[in-house]
Amino acid sequence: MSLQEFEARQVAARCSPTHNAAGQQSRSKAEPLSTTALILQDRPPYDHFLSVNLPAKSAEETQRHRQQYEEMVAAAKRRELVAAERRQQLMTQRFRQEVEISHATLVWNQHILPHWEATRDSRRARDLWWGGLPPSVRGRVWSLVITNELNITTELYEIFLSRAKEKWTNLSSTNDGASLADSLEIITRDISGVLPSLGVFQKGGPYHDLLQSILGAYICYRPDVGYVQGMSSVAAMLILNMDEVDVFISFSNLINRRCQLAFYRGQHQLMLRYFGAFQVFLQESLPRLFLHFQSSGVTPDLYLLDWILSLYLKPLPLEVACRVWDLFFRDGEEFLFRTALGILKLHQDVLLHMDLISTAQFLSRPPVEELLSDRLFSCISATPMMIGNRNWSQNTPIILLTHTREGRTNSGLTPRSETEFLQPWVRLHGENSRFKVYGDSHCDGRVPELALGFLYGLEPDSMEKTADLRFPCLPELALGYLYGLITGED
Repeated sequence: MSLQEFEARQVAARCSPTHNAAGQQSRSKAEPLSTTALILQDRPPYDHFLSVNLPAKSAEETQRHRQQYEEMVAAAKRRELVAAERRQQLMTQRFRQEVEISHATLVWNQHILPHWEATRDSRRARDLWWGGLPPSVRGRVWSLVITNELNITTELYEIFLSRAKEKWTNLSSTNDGASLADSLEIITRDISGVLPSLGVFQKGGPYHDLLQSILGAYICYRPDVGYVQGMSSVAAMLILNMDEVDVFISFSNLINRRCQLAFYRGQHQLMLRYFGAFQVFLQESLPRLFLHFQSSGVTPDLYLLDWILSLYLKPLPLEVACRVWDLFFRDGEEFLFRTALGILKLHQDVLLHMDLISTAQFLSRPPVEELLSDRLFSCISATPMMIGNRNWSQNTPIILLTHTREGRTNSGLTPRSETEFLQPWVRLHGENSRFKVYGDSHCDGRVPELALGFLYGLEPDSMEKTADLRFPCLPELALGYLYGLITGED
């Protein structure tokens, strides 16, 4: 049955002669049993419990009690009728969602996935994507978007899985047991709290061993990253939507993305840049809340860190988090920060009246509401990641440079002094030739754009190789260093 047929039947049913009678019958069935069994009685003449005689009620008291009784029954009936209507609305909405999912599944399987490269960025695909991916195609789409840039094979996964199981078994006899033991202990503790409402990842659950295997194989594959709290939730989400080998491939490649790797490896400078860029968009989108957070001392790391590490599985219900993931894979890292702005916008009225501690507690686990998904994504939709005519990827590095140049500290970062960040040029070229290598950049006596990178903690050694070169496009190079696109190893 299509959605149009369902709605047509509803209209016909409401217009039928029996509609009123049926409605009255449903209302009578909705009456709460507690009110039909509630009987109004006069005061007994003798109280056996207290063994005393009681005076009879006056006419006024009897009338007042009868009126109160009728009001209680009427209020109970109204509450029950409202609840019944709400249940009916939810059933209708659930049916509509099932019809929409069925239609979307057909479109994805027949028109989009068979021609993935040609259709993935089409208007039709993006519009369907906004409403969330159908569960039956979600894992396949995620896998296609994440790709396998690390070239991980089934054989490679089996090697690291075998190594993980061996180390897990012989942990006490290995020389590197201390660090591995710490990781395995954290994994064991973390798994027990992964999606507890499902009960499938806890010890004895059907996916407990699989989740443990994926995480164990990963820390053997990437000992430089190791295990960080929050990874278990990310792996669990993939397990719910993919097969075992695909989970490991997607998990490893997902963690290897710049934004995720920065947070999981604790790359402090790059994290600060993300926080600083987010602050600018927060100021642009929610200026009142931005000022309140500034006066209260609320910084992005108090809430954004957990949100990014868990990819929103910690603050949001699973169904809503799935849709966030869908759009994260559609739009990239930008959507993670856009979702954060959406959550703050949704709860702005409450947050404006909270202090630092209350805000941190509230945002660690925002309240779950009815129709949360619709309300949250309405807020996200109303929060475009644009400043002027530039989007997140265009604005993020430029914002940091602009704030540095203007001496503003909205990001909460602590810039270095001019003398401090000019030291590498002085050391390399002497006091009187600090601008010598920038003769082609038309600096007009200003501090070189490239030097601004040192404000945010870039290491001098990573810049030495470019010190004697002449670039006509210094601002772009500076943005590359500042945004982490270029490192000392490049």
